[in-house]
Amino acid sequence: MMNLTLEQSIQYAAELRSSGQAEQAKTALEQLLQQYPQHPDVLYQLAWTCDNLGLERQAVPYYEQALQHGLTGEDRPDAMLGLGSTYRTLGRYEDSQQVLAQAIAQYPERRELQVFYAMTLYNLDKSADAIGILLEQLAATTSDAGIAQYGKALRFYADKLDQVWD
Repeated sequence: MMNLTLEQSIQYAAELRSSGQAEQAKTALEQLLQQYPQHPDVLYQLAWTCDNLGLERQAVPYYEQALQHGLTGEDRPDAMLGLGSTYRTLGRYEDSQQVLAQAIAQYPERRELQVFYAMTLYNLDKSADAIGILLEQLAATTSDAGIAQYGKALRFYADKLDQVWD
């Protein structure tokens, strides 16, 4: 990686991770981090790689710093999802809820954020809200003809799961 630009070095590390060589990617990114300790793309790629390796606790500060140091573009909502999801897996449900709610507010078109938010709501014992969100997302995105046929009903009942009609 000696003769590569920073962007090429980051891409190389991402390709290592994608090809199943996450340990090598982590090493390469840690070396880049020594040279560029506040570079949001390096921090984000390192967070993602740590997550990929099951090193969630190590991933958190990298996600946080990447966002604090101005991560932009498509990587920003992905990093917010990664951080929120990682908080959830560590039992930090309120932190997860906060990050994912903020991400949804900033990127309402990113449906995957809603799905991860629903998982967090489940962990916060807000199952009805979680199922409602999942039903909304299912109805809006399904290609299954049977589910699509009942999309209107799914949307109607999504926020009425506890209601009983006489």
